[in-house]
Amino acid sequence: MSTAKGRVLVSGGAGFIGSWLCRRLLDDGYRVVCLDNLSTGSRENLRGLDVDLIQADVTGPVDVKADYIFDLASRASPVDFETHPIDILLTNSRGAQNMLEMARKSSARFLFSSTSEVYGDPLQHPQREDYFGNVNPVGIRSCYDESKRFAEAMTMAFHRTHGTDVRLARIFNTYGERMRPEDGRVVPNLVGQAIAGQPMTVYGDGSQTRSFCYVSDMVEGLVRLMFKDGIAGTVVNLGNPHEVTVLEIARVIKKLTGSKSEIVHRPLPPDDPVRRRPDISRARELLGWQPLVGLEEGLGRTIEYFRQR
Repeated sequence: MSTAKGRVLVSGGAGFIGSWLCRRLLDDGYRVVCLDNLSTGSRENLRGLDVDLIQADVTGPVDVKADYIFDLASRASPVDFETHPIDILLTNSRGAQNMLEMARKSSARFLFSSTSEVYGDPLQHPQREDYFGNVNPVGIRSCYDESKRFAEAMTMAFHRTHGTDVRLARIFNTYGERMRPEDGRVVPNLVGQAIAGQPMTVYGDGSQTRSFCYVSDMVEGLVRLMFKDGIAGTVVNLGNPHEVTVLEIARVIKKLTGSKSEIVHRPLPPDDPVRRRPDISRARELLGWQPLVGLEEGLGRTIEYFRQR
């Protein structure tokens, strides 16, 4: 007889955060179904994990019975914003609707993985959940920013219309092992360049800030948000409130790798946020959650992973 606590569907479960989440759920005694089209995720990320992998796209016809649904499906790399914008828009619209319909039919609890990008280039600092954001609806980043905002609205519409038990996680910059080297985000870019002895690219003057959360801390936050009772319809920021400049993170990575790479500057991409830092008061109070892994510790683990690839 199975001793599993319940059946959990993780869309995007073969991706970076998704594969870490699958492992954690298995360790906690859940039966895990991974739904992924493997466009950015990989079977390698699931090696050794007793998950049921369904290779399919969330935008297509899929029907899975589950007690809990984590919707993590979506390309999230800035590189993909220019090359796969329609795919991103459909994943976070039609795909999110499909996942919500499955949750409604199964009476499953649903968590949507939103993003700090819903705040755009924020005029409020740090960003609280009640801030509506400052987003360019037609810019290069809009395929991601606006589709995530749409998906949030869709999620809350299912909650209000059908009584679906939903939660919204606004995920801030997350890093760690199993990020794609070609991901295009700050940490894998700089780590890969430093290890290879290539010039380390910093966009603009590097004074723009980010807040980096190690992946195990992020997964802990997602798990607590999903399995906390009595908080249907809640929006929660998940991220590390320790704010650093991009130039500072480049210098830390250079030091930790022992690299001789030169730090070079390139033009700032359009609509690149100037400051990004979460207010996590709600996560602390509601979930008892806050990040535990320090930046240098997390970067050390990440660098070791990239060295072994």
